Amino acid sequence: MRERVVVAGAGIIGSVIVRQILAERPGTEIIAIDRDLVGSGASRRSAGLHFPVGRTERVRAMTEMSERYYQALAARDPSLPIYPVAMHAVAFGTAAEAAWRNFIKAGPIETSPPACRRVAMGQPVGASVWSVPGCHYTDVATLAGRLVREFRSAISLLEGVAVANIREEAGAAVLVLSTGETLRADRLILAPGPWVNAPAWRALVAPLGIRIKKIIALHLDAPVEKADAAVVFPEEDAFLLPLQHRGHWLFSYTCLDWDVDPDAPQPGVSRQNLDEAQAVLRRYAPELVEKLRSGRVFCDAYSPSREPIVARVGASGRIIFAGAANGSGYRLAPAIAAETLRLLDD
Repeated sequence: MRERVVVAGAGIIGSVIVRQILAERPGTEIIAIDRDLVGSGASRRSAGLHFPVGRTERVRAMTEMSERYYQALAARDPSLPIYPVAMHAVAFGTAAEAAWRNFIKAGPIETSPPACRRVAMGQPVGASVWSVPGCHYTDVATLAGRLVREFRSAISLLEGVAVANIREEAGAAVLVLSTGETLRADRLILAPGPWVNAPAWRALVAPLGIRIKKIIALHLDAPVEKADAAVVFPEEDAFLLPLQHRGHWLFSYTCLDWDVDPDAPQPGVSRQNLDEAQAVLRRYAPELVEKLRSGRVFCDAYSPSREPIVARVGASGRIIFAGAANGSGYRLAPAIAAETLRLLDD
């Protein structure tokens, strides 16, 4: 009898997990479930920026693995929305050396502007600057949709269907769906994005200590040129990203509104959000501050350690949680999928 694996959540993490199960465990029956359409939650609002950095050895290794995965995807199908982008990191004073060590294959630290080029956006004169190779960005929702389109005929995909209840029985994890259908799964993978407190699995996930934080990325209305590079500000956990395919820049900063509800109506960008973002950007590019007027608002799941969580939950050993990527769900999705498959094999 074929093993049945149910994946709850079809954002970028759930989609990559399904893709890898098909590739590495042929013969597995897969049912993917999403309360909305594929890639419609946090994935739809993600900045989709990949750059090689990590505060711990595990995250740096996950970053390198994910980079190789996305490079292989882009090489296999150049029509996928994976756009290479140059990147520089910027920091001040003694913070630069500490921040530089977290980057993988970073160029040497120079003082802005380096001799070979003019002062660039977000790189104030006198700041420490270094190049960051291996970066790209994507439209995450579109990429998730393209991946799922490739394997849709090989799985059962239930969109617009919620999981109402989960119980563990001898030999199976049993799901009751919002449609009334009951599914028995040999293995269940929870990839819920920010919906970690959904009633169906809240008790299973609670011991992981995950919290939900508001995410803000402002749209910066300045011209985007082909040669423009992204700029990351590691001291602030913020970045500027030229979105060539949309014709504007994105400025992501760290909003500290915790314990928000992804099902509660998001009030949009508030005056406080703008003030916070402008205060960060003013340090690096004061001439751009007034160009921040709108953006995208959502939320994401954060773990206590600030590393992604891939772990068994519940008593049966049949249920795996995969997520809490701390705003890096796209950046680390392939590595999260790889760790999930290793747990399936144990």
